[in-house]
Amino acid sequence: MMSVFTKIITGEIPAFKVAENEDFIAFLDINPNAPGHTLCVPKKEVDYIFDLDGMTYFDLMDFSREVAIALKEEVPCLRVGMSVIGLEVPHVHVHLIPLRDMEDMRFSNKVSMSKEDMQDLADRVKARFDS
Repeated sequence: MMSVFTKIITGEIPAFKVAENEDFIAFLDINPNAPGHTLCVPKKEVDYIFDLDGMTYFDLMDFSREVAIALKEEVPCLRVGMSVIGLEVPHVHVHLIPLRDMEDMRFSNKVSMSKEDMQDLADRVKARFDS
């Protein structure tokens, strides 16, 4: 069965995309810890990050770094935190969370954003990533 992320990758489910290349996609988390909370996902469906081959792992980290730099330029924050948990969806994903303080890394804390605000933010980060 396809993961929800594979359905986003194939376009079956819409997402607020901020970056994409041949192997990876990044989109805003629909249940964010903080404004700009982004997921970086390999297009190849693999459940566990340490099951990725070495090159894909390093390429995912490089892609995530580039997305984090674009996020930091667009979202007011002290820095962008990274977390890899992997229990919620059986498809490797890196959480990038713009941090104002340590509370933003708590997955029990969520913020509410309108679809319009999410689309605006996604467009702004994508413009920075693409430049």
